[in-house]
Amino acid sequence: MTETVMMPTHRAPRQTGRFIPPLLVVPFVLYNVIAFLFYAGSPAGWSQGLFLIPMVSGTDWAITAGDFLLVIGIIMLFFEVVKSTNSGRNSIVEHMLSMLLFVAFLIEFLLAGAAASSVFFLLMVMALIDVVAGFTVSITSAGRDVTMN
Repeated sequence: MTETVMMPTHRAPRQTGRFIPPLLVVPFVLYNVIAFLFYAGSPAGWSQGLFLIPMVSGTDWAITAGDFLLVIGIIMLFFEVVKSTNSGRNSIVEHMLSMLLFVAFLIEFLLAGAAASSVFFLLMVMALIDVVAGFTVSITSAGRDVTMN
């Protein structure tokens, strides 16, 4: 039993999407600006409360600066995963930039004292998930581009 692979005779038009840099650079830059300018390089500042939200139970929910930045990171990660479903010429460059951003997170986490916090670690994990998800989605969608008979 043999299988034949049918290759299209005409070239399909390439999808040319807009180039969008890695969105997780937003929380990376915000973390560094806030940590070095407002918290004087101390990772302890991320546990400071920003505001309280009264709950129905009567207890106040305290939102810290770190919690707020993690929510921003999760939102950016969602858009990164959605963005990785596009297959175009720019997707390889975007994946490479996401990898470079993860490497920047890792180097700063290991070498900078201001990055020694759970907030920064979780942002770094989000960058790793972005890299792995981006390559996984690209490989999966590339495998579906080949038509087998």
